Amino acid sequence: MTSIAALRSDLAAAGFTVDGLTALWGDEAAEALHRGQRVPAERALAGVGAGPLATLAALFVLGRPVDREAAAAALPSLGLDGAAELGLIVEGETVAAAVDLRPYAFVDALGPAEWWIVSDLGELALGGALPEDHVLGVGGASMTLSGLMLQRPVRSALDLGTGCGIQALHASRHADRVVATDISERALRLAALNAELNGVEGIEFRLGSMFEPVAGEAFDHIVSNPPFVITPRAEGVPAYEYRDGGMVGDGLVAAFIAGCGEHLNPGGVAQLLGNWEYHDTADALERVRGWVDDSAQPLDAWVIERDTEDAAQYAETWIRDGGTRPGTPVFDTLLGAWLDDFEARGVREVGFGYLLLRRAEGVPTLRRFERIHGALGANEAGLGLHLGECLAAHDAQSALDDDAFGALLLTVAGDVTEERHLWPGAESPTAILLRQGGGFGRVVSSDTGLAALVGACDGDLSVAAIVGALAQIFEVDEEALRADLLPTVRALVTDGLLRLP
Repeated sequence: MTSIAALRSDLAAAGFTVDGLTALWGDEAAEALHRGQRVPAERALAGVGAGPLATLAALFVLGRPVDREAAAAALPSLGLDGAAELGLIVEGETVAAAVDLRPYAFVDALGPAEWWIVSDLGELALGGALPEDHVLGVGGASMTLSGLMLQRPVRSALDLGTGCGIQALHASRHADRVVATDISERALRLAALNAELNGVEGIEFRLGSMFEPVAGEAFDHIVSNPPFVITPRAEGVPAYEYRDGGMVGDGLVAAFIAGCGEHLNPGGVAQLLGNWEYHDTADALERVRGWVDDSAQPLDAWVIERDTEDAAQYAETWIRDGGTRPGTPVFDTLLGAWLDDFEARGVREVGFGYLLLRRAEGVPTLRRFERIHGALGANEAGLGLHLGECLAAHDAQSALDDDAFGALLLTVAGDVTEERHLWPGAESPTAILLRQGGGFGRVVSSDTGLAALVGACDGDLSVAAIVGALAQIFEVDEEALRADLLPTVRALVTDGLLRLP
């Protein structure tokens, strides 16, 4: 049995799973760990006694040293020598973790699955700032991107900036072949370890920056949680490999957009997370639109801004992310460097969101640059399937002229509800809202005509027939009503509120 196989056997035998850990220390402690607090989990462990699962949880999840005998008992097949050879532990009078190792569960189009993910120890275990070559584990951004990932079967996929390899692992669920790149040799070693630990084959790991390792190659799907964090190029400011691409401002996202088209097969899709800067009074999404328009290859684009932070908030967020605590002289120095950089370049605010880019097979037909701030109708973990459905709906109806579109028999999606707001005693509503329960949780303002059309979409009547009937009821010109309603109805189809036959 190989060392990796022995480790896999020991983790499975101990019940080292998400459900196993939650049962061990409870839901509240599990939630506290997600917030970076381990005291509730430690208190729970103190009351459950010894055992392989408790030992592995304390060692690899909480980053606490454990007794040598307990560690040996928790890893009977691998042994302490084997664990040390894999770089998992540091031996002494006690056994300490050299890495973070924890289970990760998810659900995708193929159903539920669970992996074990190795990454570097976080700030809780280290007790201070992170080293610049830190390899990040599965965090909120990682889960956002994996949740957004389209899951259509493809021949080839590229994970640019793979880190611990989590996106490459997800891509392997729908791609025959995956190439994973990173500027960090350590990240590639850990990513390869994670692939082997979880029995995932077909991933090729390559060292290099941006698209350099895949020069001359094209893929059907590119995914990237790139090192997009805007970092001052100033002495004394840490350049963390997992988040800092070494460019000025939001130049890395611009460079990705400029370069991705030539590495996509026709119809291929790139998905990434990114930041963009608001300069003075300019609209940042218009800057992103300009990057897309300037691409050498024609690109369809769907860009969604999920949040913004002012310059000071943004700086504070990422200084804390590196493990530097507010109120310390180092924190104040770093904050000053960030604010100096923003001020020098006229940056007042930074947006965060996700981008979907597709190499157009002709003239681009999709250009959406929108803001969806706040809570979504569904968890971001399930948006990949929704995005795929929206793209398919866009493609299907964008090829139809108004007459062909009018012949369609549409139905209302099952998660759509209608809200009507009236003043007390009023006969007519002051507002009509169509609310999407899943997907992006869109709320569409409607008038009486649109609401009546949507309500009549039960698959029995065509759009044109419904418009004709409404024109008679409202005593208005049918062609004028059609011209007024069809653009909005097309948008409802793309957004998933109305379904194609």
